[in-house]
Amino acid sequence: MILIISGLVFGLAVLGLILVLLLRRQLREKYATLWLLIGIAFLVLALFPELLLGLSAALGVAVPSNLLFALAIVLLIGVALHLSWELSHAEDEVRRVAEDVAILRAEVEQLRSTPSPGAPGESDPGAQNPAE
Repeated sequence: MILIISGLVFGLAVLGLILVLLLRRQLREKYATLWLLIGIAFLVLALFPELLLGLSAALGVAVPSNLLFALAIVLLIGVALHLSWELSHAEDEVRRVAEDVAILRAEVEQLRSTPSPGAPGESDPGAQNPAE
């Protein structure tokens, strides 16, 4: 009974933490969906532990906790792979933006170094000198 209560408390704490992070905009929705599903699955397994027993028997796993650990490892590998993919895309985007900024900075410097026509104190090579 204590395991069921502690499982429920932990599952509710995970769901509460996810909701707080969402409301504070510290966690994006696309990541929160996965964690909400994990929290709900944890609550379901805490309420109905026989589901894990049945699933482990159906898959031929001798100890149900081994199935739980194997599923957790697969989930963590999936999360790490997804975050690596997101990081690769973010690095590509940062590189592209840095290149664009460098090009714009070079154009601004070029515009600043070229004298503009009609600027005070500068002579226009095509203009007639009135003293002539």
